[in-house]
Amino acid sequence: MNTIKPERTPGWLNLPSLGLPLRMLFTGYLLVTGVGLMMAGVQILLTHGMADGKWGISVNDIVYSYYGNRGGSRIESKLEGSMKDKAPVDVRASIVEWVHAGASEEQWDRSVKALFQQNCVKCHGNIPGLPDFSTYQGVLSVSTIDLGATVDSLARVSHIHLFGISFIFLFVGFIFSFAIGIPRAIKAAVIFIPFAFLIVDVLSWWITKWYPNFAIVTIVGGFGYTLAAAFMLLTSLYQMWVMPMMGKRPDIDAWHDD
Repeated sequence: MNTIKPERTPGWLNLPSLGLPLRMLFTGYLLVTGVGLMMAGVQILLTHGMADGKWGISVNDIVYSYYGNRGGSRIESKLEGSMKDKAPVDVRASIVEWVHAGASEEQWDRSVKALFQQNCVKCHGNIPGLPDFSTYQGVLSVSTIDLGATVDSLARVSHIHLFGISFIFLFVGFIFSFAIGIPRAIKAAVIFIPFAFLIVDVLSWWITKWYPNFAIVTIVGGFGYTLAAAFMLLTSLYQMWVMPMMGKRPDIDAWHDD
């Protein structure tokens, strides 16, 4: 019967036996990456997490972000969700009332344009990628039924997400590959899991765009790669710093490939 043996790596290629310069290099990268992942979580909570107007990530948040809230316009969804704190209640009510009345250009010129100038154009008019609310046509584009993310925006965010995060997982996995005492099959699976869940996460955006019941997969994908990355990061830090202090620094010559 075959048994799973712990992974053993030769020479300096094990985390507890690394010299101080390499430990500092790897530790610096892992700490910055860990903080970056936490900031990404905060950003998700403040954007997608407020799509339904309530704090926290839910299936409705994912549906509204990608499929859309098809019971109303996109601007209504934003004013009651992630943009709720960007304008006073009376301003939001006036904008929604204008949308429900047909979003006429005459009323835009008379009163509504000023509301957007005072509350919205600081961002929506200066930041590339955001709808331009300094013009009637720019506001009109989000005053129709909310169909969620556009194909153009999905394509843009998908390739940025895939390229950027895969590089993070590459280096985290590289450092974790030098861990000791972990069965080879388990180590290989943990290294591969974030990449697999990243693909699932991005594909689920596209599928949710047309099939909202698929939104739960987006949440599963995000949690999957986050947990796997956190395990690799914490395990690597533990083996580089805690194990040597506990006298668990392995004999370099005793560790070899099986």
